[in-house]
Amino acid sequence: MGTPFGGWIPEGSACIDVTELNPPPSGAEVFSYFQRLPLPQLMTRHQPPGDGLTGLPVIFYTDSPTTQSFTVDIRGFTVVIDATAEQFTWHTGDATGQITTTDPGAPYPDHSIEHSYRSGTYTASLTVTWGATFTVDGGAAADVPGTTTTEGPPVTFAVLQARTVLTNPYD
Repeated sequence: MGTPFGGWIPEGSACIDVTELNPPPSGAEVFSYFQRLPLPQLMTRHQPPGDGLTGLPVIFYTDSPTTQSFTVDIRGFTVVIDATAEQFTWHTGDATGQITTTDPGAPYPDHSIEHSYRSGTYTASLTVTWGATFTVDGGAAADVPGTTTTEGPPVTFAVLQARTVLTNPYD
C-alpha cells in the first residue's frame, strides 16, 4: 500500500467513453469462436438405397440443413454468426478419390452428383466447408475471415454386378 500523494479534487459528474477499453469483437476474434461452434455433421445419402449396381451410377446428396445461426456473447457484445455450407467434398471411397461441389445435391430425378463404381464394397463420406457472416449488437453484417470444416458420418454400401441369364420362355 502506498501513501496518497494528495487529496481528492471534486471535478463534477460526467460520462466517460470507455469504448476504447472494450472495442467490438474483430473478425479474427469472431473467427476463433466460429471454429468452435457445434456445426452440424451433414449426413451422406445415396441412391439407390442399400446396394448399387455396376453400370448404374450412385447418386449422392445430403438433406441435412446447410445453414445454421448461432448467438454468442463475446466480452459483453451479442454476436450473431450465420454459418452457411459453401463447399461439399464427397469422398467416394474408391481410387478416384473425391468430388467437390458447391451444392448439396438432390435425390433422383433432380440429382446433380453421381459416381460410377466397379463391383465391391465402398465407404463414402462428406466433408463440408462452412463460411459465415456475423453481426455485433444488431449492426451491419460482415464476413467471418476464414472457413471451417465438418466431417459427416461415413456410409458403407456394396456395388454388385448383375449378370443376365437367358431362359427358355416355354419352360
